[in-house]
Amino acid sequence: MEVFVARQPIFDRNRQVWGYELLFRSGAAQTKFDGTEASSATRQVISNSMLAIGLDTLLQGKQALINFGREMVLQDWYSTLPKGSTIIELTEDIEPDGEVMAAVRGMREQGYRIALDDFQSSPRMDPLIQMANMIKVEMQTPKTQQEVMIREFHSRGIRMLSEKVETDSDYRWALNAGYDYFQGYFFARPLVVKGKQIPANKLQCLELLQEAHRPEVDFTRLTSLISRDVSFSYKLLRYANSARFGRTTEIQSIRRALVMLGECGIRKWIAIAALPAIAGDKPRELITQSLVRGRFCELLAQASGQGNEDQAFLVGLFSMLDALLDRPLEDALGELGLALPLDSVLRGQAPDDSVLNRIYKLVRHYEVADWDEVERLAGHLGTPTAQVGAAYREALPWADEMARA
Repeated sequence: MEVFVARQPIFDRNRQVWGYELLFRSGAAQTKFDGTEASSATRQVISNSMLAIGLDTLLQGKQALINFGREMVLQDWYSTLPKGSTIIELTEDIEPDGEVMAAVRGMREQGYRIALDDFQSSPRMDPLIQMANMIKVEMQTPKTQQEVMIREFHSRGIRMLSEKVETDSDYRWALNAGYDYFQGYFFARPLVVKGKQIPANKLQCLELLQEAHRPEVDFTRLTSLISRDVSFSYKLLRYANSARFGRTTEIQSIRRALVMLGECGIRKWIAIAALPAIAGDKPRELITQSLVRGRFCELLAQASGQGNEDQAFLVGLFSMLDALLDRPLEDALGELGLALPLDSVLRGQAPDDSVLNRIYKLVRHYEVADWDEVERLAGHLGTPTAQVGAAYREALPWADEMARA
């Protein structure tokens, strides 16, 4: 049975990534996602995918939250997971009967931490609250109830996580209310300040990106632009001389490095090199996730055998420009001047049968563990689901390496 693993970042109060919730289901098209199947998928992920991928690759030193339903709680599969980096997330449908409470106490005695998912305050939950290290509350919960829970549970030493934080205003409210951690897509929907000017270094990055994506690359113009910036010059020469190109002689000029990379290589390198400067003081996870999307899209384009690998890479990479620039995506794309196929996909205007559009949608559905859509879109692309999972596993360490470069 094909097994998928995706990760959704969890941020601390400094907007730094503290951990990931690992999302999973069976990928079989005929499977219905009832409680039993979810348990089966959990077992498969723990025994196969997580061990095959490696927690180090998935987590990069961060914490993991993993959903456990009743069936899984009553078994000891959690004991295969490292207690120092794993939090057992009890699903909201679990009833704290005698069997469940005995199993949860056993988890705590072995050193595992417990989180309560989609928490709703109720007297029946008191036994589980006494065992909890963390409680997750959805933003849709009435704010007065949230404020009461934060005060009460903080007084018991329980950490609070606000989930389904969808907007910047949601995040700011949750931060002021006293939550410790935040989960959702608030970082991808930043506060928009109309008429805000782009800082000089971001403007220079956009100028370089615009030049790189002209129909024909002007090597003389690019050499001049890169030579003006010590950081870009250093990054280009370090990249061109890296072991990945297997060169025996060192490249010491900007122009020679550009010629060696070629047009496709130049476009990819400039996009990667410009991201940190564009991101400014944004969380590093934004850069990493942009790179994961770019590489994931590129690998899916290769697997489909329909070409457009470089365009697929750029679609994924630029999909978070609104968050990186604190501007509406439409404005950011207008300044960048991407080719029409890329631009239309990112604006949501591409036809449904567009290969680039299907690749981008597949990546977005994979990120939120919507495996039915992943299966459907992979079928349209003629890509086996096993290759989809393999592409994601390859994209993760590549993106982490690029983000540190």
